[in-house]
Amino acid sequence: MNWKEQVKTELDQAGAAREARNEGKARVCARRAAGYVIGEYLRRKELPIISSSVYTRLQYLRSLPDISPQVREVTDHFLVRITPDHTLPVEVDLLAEVRWLVNELLGDIIE
Repeated sequence: MNWKEQVKTELDQAGAAREARNEGKARVCARRAAGYVIGEYLRRKELPIISSSVYTRLQYLRSLPDISPQVREVTDHFLVRITPDHTLPVEVDLLAEVRWLVNELLGDIIE
């Protein structure tokens, strides 16, 4: 499966989880999708793909000097820890932000 198919699969699973009112699973799927997007970005830029860990990839992406402040901000949303009541402390839609990252980093669109 290529990166685009992997991202689409994760977003489909995230959407299904959200419809089932399982926002926690939706966030996990969105993070995995972001990891695939970052992996493809690193591959295209011929940068080392240091890990398959989504968390490590997110941290690495935000540390790159050529990354825009907007990409850093969105990346931070994926790194935010949930609250004790299992919600994000910021109002964001991680599924929409994965799609934004696809467009911003790769110049592509995921439907």
